[in-house]
Amino acid sequence: MSDIVIGLRHVEHVMGTVFSFDIRDEPTVAIRDALAEAVRQLHHVDAVFSTYRPDSHISRLERGEISLHDCPPEVHEVLSLCAQATHDSAGWFSVTPDGVLDPSGLVKGWATEAASQLLHEAGAHHTCVNGGGDLQLRGQPANGTPWRIGIAHPLRRSELVTVITGRDLAVATSGTAERGAHILDPHDSTRATAFASLTVIGPRLTTTDAYATAAFARGEGARDWVESLDGYEALAVLPDGRMWQTSGFSRHGS
Repeated sequence: MSDIVIGLRHVEHVMGTVFSFDIRDEPTVAIRDALAEAVRQLHHVDAVFSTYRPDSHISRLERGEISLHDCPPEVHEVLSLCAQATHDSAGWFSVTPDGVLDPSGLVKGWATEAASQLLHEAGAHHTCVNGGGDLQLRGQPANGTPWRIGIAHPLRRSELVTVITGRDLAVATSGTAERGAHILDPHDSTRATAFASLTVIGPRLTTTDAYATAAFARGEGARDWVESLDGYEALAVLPDGRMWQTSGFSRHGS
């Protein structure tokens, strides 16, 4: 295999965060077109799912102005995926964590994974798509070199908790460092505070992101739950600085 050409990088401010694209394939016309389409799709997702936009389909659906039948197909897909995540997590992932329709705990990961898939189908097989700190990785950044992803320490801003290495995997972190205690316990709508941060590694970002949210909300018992999931690992930082990790995490972290 020849050395991989460093191809395209792009940063897009959308969905209230920053998305970045790091494409290490030769930038063909098809790949450039796919990148443009991926960016367009992210803005479309924001228009459909934003809970901050009163004209979004999700906001109008929550207010009862429209029915699910009036929504585009992606709303049906996302709500179905949310229902599966709720089932998988025994209710610790919820699309209505405080009684209001809000699929945000899954949408960003789903949108990031979809953007990665668009690039892959266009021939970009060595990519990192980063949606506000949650990543879908494919291939490798250079010949024989895995991706290396630093996970910021939530209590010591200048330090890293670990560096995750690998290829063809997803990384999602839920925590309090950027937005404070914003994840809710769906059973009583109180703010989850058992962790300062919790990082989950898995194969696909849609479920990895949802599982990170669910594990963070679960608090006690999160480690055993992630251990029970096939293909997923986790690293947690507690508010007092103590840490734990699941049994297979060391295969990726250093």
